[in-house]
Parts: sequence; C-alpha cells; structure tokens
Amino acid sequence: MDKLTFTVSPDDNGLTLGTFLRKRCGLSARVVNSLKRQPDGLIVDGDRLWTIHTLLAGQQVTVTLPTDDPVIEGVAMPLDIIYEDEHLLVINKPPYLAVHPSAGKPEPTLANGVVAYFESQGIPRSFRPTNRLDRNTSGLLLAAKHQPAAFALNGRVNKEYRAIALGRLTGSGTIDAPLRIKDGCAISREVGMGGKRSITHWEALRGNDRFTELRVIIETGRTHQIRAHLAWLGHPLAGDTMYGTDDVMMPRHALHCERMVIHHPFTGETLDLSAPLPEDMQSAIKKHGLTR
Repeated sequence: MDKLTFTVSPDDNGLTLGTFLRKRCGLSARVVNSLKRQPDGLIVDGDRLWTIHTLLAGQQVTVTLPTDDPVIEGVAMPLDIIYEDEHLLVINKPPYLAVHPSAGKPEPTLANGVVAYFESQGIPRSFRPTNRLDRNTSGLLLAAKHQPAAFALNGRVNKEYRAIALGRLTGSGTIDAPLRIKDGCAISREVGMGGKRSITHWEALRGNDRFTELRVIIETGRTHQIRAHLAWLGHPLAGDTMYGTDDVMMPRHALHCERMVIHHPFTGETLDLSAPLPEDMQSAIKKHGLTR
C-alpha cells in the first residue's frame, strides 16, 4: 500500500479532515470512506482521527491508500520509460499504439502494458494517464501512480510538440479558435460556434514550399486540437488523412510530444523531460529536404 503525507497549509487551517482529503488531496468520497475503515488509514500527527476532526496549520496528515484494483488486464510489452518515481511514470509512446482499449479493437494497448509493468513489480495499480495521445501520435505520456498524484498534477504540466505541416509557414503565431465535434462525426473536430475555447501556439522551424517543421505548444488539451487547428489554418499535418489528404510523406500524421516540463507536486522539483524525434519523422525531414 502507498503511504502519503500532506502538510496542512495556513489556507487549510480549520478545514475538517474529510474536506481536506477531498478538496486538497484529490481523494474521492469512496476512497475516504474506505480509509475510515482502516486502522491506520487516517493519521494526523501520529494519531488516528476521524474525518470530522478540525485541522490546524502545520499538522501532518498521513493516509494509507487502499490497494488498487485495475480494471484493465495486463499484457507484457516493452516500455520506453523516460522517468519514474513513487508518484509518476513518464513513457515515450511509439506510434501505432493506442493508449486505451476500444470496442472492436482487441490488440493490446499502452494501458495493458503499463498495468503489466506494475504487476511485474508486485504492486497492482490502475493506469491513470494525465495526457492523451492519439494512436498515431508518438512521444511523452505522463501517468499518475495514484489518485492524489493525478489530482495534484492538474495545471502543473507543460507540453511541447514537434509537427510537420503541409505547405510553407514562416515565423510564429497563435490559433485561438473554439473546437467542437464535427457534424455527423463521432470523433473528428472542427472550428465552430459553440465549441470549447482552444489555444495553440506554433513556431516554424524549417521548411520549403511543400512542408514545414513546427514547434507547437498548446494551452488547452482538446481532442485532436493540433490536428484540427492546423487544418483550419490551411496547413494540415503531413500524413493526416482525417484532416487532410496527404498519405505520401508519412504513413501516419506527423506529430510527436517532444518535451514535457512537470512541476512535481510532491517533491517541489521541476522535471524537464524529452523524447527524441522518432525515426520516421527524422527520415521524412531529411528525405524532403527541410532546411532552416
């Protein structure tokens, strides 16, 4: 079982233990109820206390998380682990690998592989990704090892992507355009009224009249945000047949999560992680003569 210790801040002074666990530690009511039934589930400054107890600033709250119960079957597969500690796991996901199982597609996914990896360590854990990558998108994916970590990581992660778009783009720009589900489609997105605000920043790195390599940073994490925004700009990703027509330069859409900066919620350190551009994107850049 995982044991986590939290310090009551001045802003949390006067909260009940139950409110502190839910609002500040991100524990669900179900988990809090299970902790109440464990002899050492809820400890404040060394003493077992109940959820109605009023906390004081500076007190130490220790929780013993219940054993996790993964709902996805583990399937052993090689994982390119970029970083790992007791709270976080960062993986360089290859292209052509789905993150989660889906109906009608029985092949193993990254979720199956991560669950199997945890099982091999003798610690059953669920797969809790904090960012999602499309099947054909490669790069860094962050998973929290427990519920409080998933909660605490919110707003503490910045991601940077590398992309290859069709046509020539120069300089840099920002796309601030709402995205909604495209009429008549289950998954495709489009810019339009009634959509959720979506913000994408891009910078041209090198290119020619046919293709441009881009650095892309997103402020919001909407489904297909980069793909849909660049298509709306008139420069869909190379290889993206959902939002464009190119199937020559790349057999998949040319998108890779290259860098991730994590402000660690438990240690306070800043993690600056990167994953090298995959071979297929490197080859495409070289083959098509993209120059700075």
